[in-house]
Amino acid sequence: MDSQHEGTAHAAPPPTSRSDTTLRVNGKPHTLTVDHRRVLLDLLREDLGLAGAKKGCDHGQCGACTVLVDGRRVNSCLLFAVALDGCEITTVEGLAGDDEELHPVQRAFLDRDAFQCGYCTPGQICSAVGVLAEAAAGHPSRVTDPRTPSGAPVPLGPEEIRERMSGNLCRCGAYPRIAEAVEDVIP
Repeated sequence: MDSQHEGTAHAAPPPTSRSDTTLRVNGKPHTLTVDHRRVLLDLLREDLGLAGAKKGCDHGQCGACTVLVDGRRVNSCLLFAVALDGCEITTVEGLAGDDEELHPVQRAFLDRDAFQCGYCTPGQICSAVGVLAEAAAGHPSRVTDPRTPSGAPVPLGPEEIRERMSGNLCRCGAYPRIAEAVEDVIP
């Protein structure tokens, strides 16, 4: 190691690299002074104590960190928290109702035993909630029948569910049960 760098501590970032950021997380407003480099996943886990979203790959490839931002599913490891100022964030912890009744997707995952180790489960559940909303809003996927009218709700069958959930990896291979759980809650 170069002798001029030995024993030197990393300096704190300049004050201009932090901003007050307000996020509404699971229905509650939080205003924090956030380093511009801090990703949403770290803010949720380390600053707000919400450990549902997991750090899997840290590259947006596994889906373990999936949460909902303004109702759309996102990989929270890829989003800078300051860029989400004013947004509504929903984590797996925020899906249950005020009376602590499980969200229908959470209930379906339990009923179908759609998990094994459970590490990916919070991301899978948030992604499934997002899938249901996207299909209802008429957002097509790669496998959507091209004859589906533009903007019309997209019917969710097994192939459509598998395609839409393909960004969420499960090391244990619980995919068949996950797809069945999502299919159970199709309106």
